[in-house]
Amino acid sequence: MKAVFGKTVYTGDKSAANAYVVFGDDGKITEVTAQKPKCDVIGEYEVVTPGFIDSHSHIGLDRAGEPFDEADTNDKMNSLMFTLDAYDGLVMEDRSFKESVEFGVLYSCVLPGSGNIVGGKGAVIRNFAKAKDEAYIRSGGIKAALGWNPKSTNEWKGERPTTRLGAVAMLRNALESGRKMKELVAKGKKEKEELDPADDVVIKLLNREERFRVHLHKEDDLNTLIKLKNEYGLDVVVEHAGDFHRKESFDRFTKENIPLIFGPIDSFPYKVELVHESWRNVKYLIESGAKYSVMTDHSVVLQRNLFLQLRFFRRFGLSKEECISKITKNASEILKINDMVGTLEKGKMASLSCWNGDPFSLDSYPVLVYGEGKELYSE
Repeated sequence: MKAVFGKTVYTGDKSAANAYVVFGDDGKITEVTAQKPKCDVIGEYEVVTPGFIDSHSHIGLDRAGEPFDEADTNDKMNSLMFTLDAYDGLVMEDRSFKESVEFGVLYSCVLPGSGNIVGGKGAVIRNFAKAKDEAYIRSGGIKAALGWNPKSTNEWKGERPTTRLGAVAMLRNALESGRKMKELVAKGKKEKEELDPADDVVIKLLNREERFRVHLHKEDDLNTLIKLKNEYGLDVVVEHAGDFHRKESFDRFTKENIPLIFGPIDSFPYKVELVHESWRNVKYLIESGAKYSVMTDHSVVLQRNLFLQLRFFRRFGLSKEECISKITKNASEILKINDMVGTLEKGKMASLSCWNGDPFSLDSYPVLVYGEGKELYSE
């Protein structure tokens, strides 16, 4: 058994003063307590936080030190890539992983890019693993994109849309084909073994066995997605929403019970589709009451800077506990790994960072980082 002491311990949804986080040899937390445990106390720190989670990134695909054209973020062979898997492109030697861990970001959802209408399957991973078989936790859902991005890549190979409506038509055709295949299997007119691999993935989406992770920025693209969601019964998560600039726009997430992975906030609005992008839109997101987490979209914003984006949420009234929940508890729930990480509580993995001061102060940083009960970094 081991323990760390924090003058303040942020558990992921609340905080405790002068508390010990105790964990066993199996890497699981046994308790968070004010009573000094009868075990080795590794050290005493100003603040302890859960390991941070980046809900949307391309780390390990778009790699530090490599030319842009060597990235494995988007494959250009076709616009509907249901069977592509981000796991297959991951390279854990990307030095960005090491920097992320040093800044307390221990888990990532790595997604294919948004140049295709359907980019493929994402992967939820441990940033601190040496190889991707050790890193992999679970599927991150199927990545899709609406709006400008998929229509901007019509010079790539395969059948490509040139308009928003063309992209949606191609996506709808794939969903409809999958629905018909599903009905044929149910009627015994088609054997599962006869299904095309892409149809098999679509059927998993229709059965809500995979989440549909949809890139979009404009409010009207959300309206399109809501129509598809309701028509096909999809389990949808929206990625970005960068152009949303009215509370009424963010209210749609609450009304439709759609989680949002918001951001990146500190990136440059390089396209017309982001004409209304502003850090001030955070205010409307908070007021909406939507369920959300915060992304870096690494390498758009470096993953090591995930926590820094929370300064805007503090500015618009969130408590420190609420801010931290956006990259811990909320992120774990949206990614469906909350049975394992996201909060510091009994039964969860001891993935945590020990800080030399208040994380919300620029002169503070992690001095000890543990991942699932093992020391990852110290200084």
